[in-house]
Amino acid sequence: MTETTAIILAAGISSRMNTKMAKVLHEVCGRPMLAYVLDACRQAGIKKMYVVVGFSSEQVKEKFADADDIVWIRQEKQLGTGHAVLCCKDHLKDFQGQTLVLCGDGPLIRTQTLTKLIKEHEAGHSSATLATAVLEEPAGYGRIVRDKYGNIKGIVEDSDCTKEELEIREINPSYYLFNNKILFDTLANIQPDNVKGEYYLTDVISGILATDRKVLAIKAVMPEEALSINSRAQLSEVSKIMQQRIQRELMEHGVTIVDPDNTWIDARAKIGQDTIIEPFTYIHGQVVIGQNCRIGPFAYLRDGTVLNSNVILGVFTEIKNSVLGESVRARHHSYIGDTNVGRNVNIGAGSITANYDGQKVHKTSIGNNCHIGSGAILIAPLVIQDNSIVSAGTVVSQENVNQLGRKADSDVS
Repeated sequence: MTETTAIILAAGISSRMNTKMAKVLHEVCGRPMLAYVLDACRQAGIKKMYVVVGFSSEQVKEKFADADDIVWIRQEKQLGTGHAVLCCKDHLKDFQGQTLVLCGDGPLIRTQTLTKLIKEHEAGHSSATLATAVLEEPAGYGRIVRDKYGNIKGIVEDSDCTKEELEIREINPSYYLFNNKILFDTLANIQPDNVKGEYYLTDVISGILATDRKVLAIKAVMPEEALSINSRAQLSEVSKIMQQRIQRELMEHGVTIVDPDNTWIDARAKIGQDTIIEPFTYIHGQVVIGQNCRIGPFAYLRDGTVLNSNVILGVFTEIKNSVLGESVRARHHSYIGDTNVGRNVNIGAGSITANYDGQKVHKTSIGNNCHIGSGAILIAPLVIQDNSIVSAGTVVSQENVNQLGRKADSDVS
């Protein structure tokens, strides 16, 4: 296989989103939209990616500071997609492989699509290959124009289409793969012959076709993958589709989601087999849930939560940055924050950990086989030993923890 690298375009300003934040940092199911594009490339076997940034570039670089497979390219002026790619020339001028060019605002991209694009490009010995989509409503997209033999003749932007071309439903969602040398040789010759004075990547396709080199256009992009994000409404639409994907994958791996339409699960969450997620549950952040748990309804699990197997969390229970051992029960109206909870602990209705003193967040530790009565307030920092009983309505601090009762040996499982 020929070595493949990727250029990801992430420099644009989205005026329609009315935002001070880089567009590609807006979250889709808990992750920046750019993260999905990067992961799709990685899973397709790409080892290095050149990400072109402009507006709020430092924000973007900081968010992905831990990634060692990204080369950041600064586009000082946004002069079109072709110009953005041209900004990478100094880094790629001697690269002998093939270069994938994608947009950073298309998080619904799938690894399978990129894998097929690379495979077809190599099998066809093509100078450039496009992955296209067929849409029922293609308005707004560039149309793929083919000759009578099915070969691509060019890409016509929606505003430039004739009446006949407007009827074409095959569109260009901006999935490109180029022979790297041909890409940059062609870019050097394109001119900004348009109203905006910008350099377009579609002109590279036209330039390659004009030299009678081979260009392929394969119908490989699912309609939903063609969706990019240019407004808050589109962000919401894409997030709903991503949420469906997340839940579908979880259900395929043995998780029961009682009411998918009224459940929200972060893309980073991991949930074990035979766990049941009840309606109106919200799982946000890097949350890990073991096997045979029952969560909800109306439960809220926040970042840093780890639930071991057989945990039951009921109505209006909130867990934040805590580890709950096996067979913990917290069925009603409880808040557990920054806490380690042992095995076989029952937390009564309305009990909470008071973990914040107005300046600092403190830790609580609850041992195995404890019973926390209804309405108890546990004031951190606090350590409760194994087999302790906290009576209903008790306010517990480290000063009075020695007054707690203990379970009899016969009561401890």
